Amino acid sequence: MRRTLAAVALLATLFASSACSSGAKADHAAPAGVKVDVGVIAIIDVAPIYLGKAKGFFAKRGIDLSLTAEQGGGPIVKGVIAGKYQFGFSNVTSLMAAQSDGAPLKAVASGVASTGRAGRDFSAVVVRDGSPIHTAKDLVGKKIGVNILKNIGDTTVRQSVRKAGGDATDLKFQAIPFPQMAGALRAGKVDAAWVVEPQLSEILTSGGNVVASNFVDTAADLTVALYFTSQATIARDPKLVADFTDAIRESLDYSAGHPEEVRDIVGTYAPINDTVRISMILPSWPENINRTSLEKVAQLGHKDGIFKKTPSLDELLPASS
Repeated sequence: MRRTLAAVALLATLFASSACSSGAKADHAAPAGVKVDVGVIAIIDVAPIYLGKAKGFFAKRGIDLSLTAEQGGGPIVKGVIAGKYQFGFSNVTSLMAAQSDGAPLKAVASGVASTGRAGRDFSAVVVRDGSPIHTAKDLVGKKIGVNILKNIGDTTVRQSVRKAGGDATDLKFQAIPFPQMAGALRAGKVDAAWVVEPQLSEILTSGGNVVASNFVDTAADLTVALYFTSQATIARDPKLVADFTDAIRESLDYSAGHPEEVRDIVGTYAPINDTVRISMILPSWPENINRTSLEKVAQLGHKDGIFKKTPSLDELLPASS
């Protein structure tokens, strides 16, 4: 009996020791991640980073990701420069404007790209049902909603008007956040609106109509936005930048191959109904940056007075681009 009790006691001691050892190893293998704040916009473009966070692509690299939605690329650029965010997502025009003004920024990865299909892109200029505006040329002299003034919305819409034979200098832009665009269009506060998904499908499923595919009119397979950081962050923590870039690339690749998961994740940060979720036109999420398309955006931005001087893509883009 004594031998039995001794054996039981020994087993209990071994089990407890094993459990403590196992727990110590688990704690060592999964340390708390480094807190990383990223500025984004609540539109379909950033679905990959939300999906990558949900799939653990950042956590497995030791990154505790926190995402904050802003109205547009401009505020995000300012947030990264000021140190509010370590990384940001911004359209290429905002980044070029900041770079041409001397801001110490560097793109780390592609963000989102046009599908290249007129009438089936995730970005469009839309009007309400019954509008007398039928083509981009009809936008001349009209009030057009964009999320941020003197930015990628302005210059790409102007290009659609030019392509249709209209006077691109006679356009009136009004800044309206993307989530409020559908209501502004219905209320007649603007004659037309530039939107991306999911606001595009919100308007189209309510009877709106597309009059121009502004990204497609601007450049073939346009790289629309990039993930970026500050030169200070690169100098201070190059490993973090490398890990974040790897996680973003994995997120882009995963999103491109899992469209239904993309549709589901959008609803977690941009309230949409099932009709919009099913109807959304998904953008492209290539890993590579289309430099040729950005050269066109730089030329147009300079022509439209958005840039004080032509941006240096060599300074802005990663060396591999």
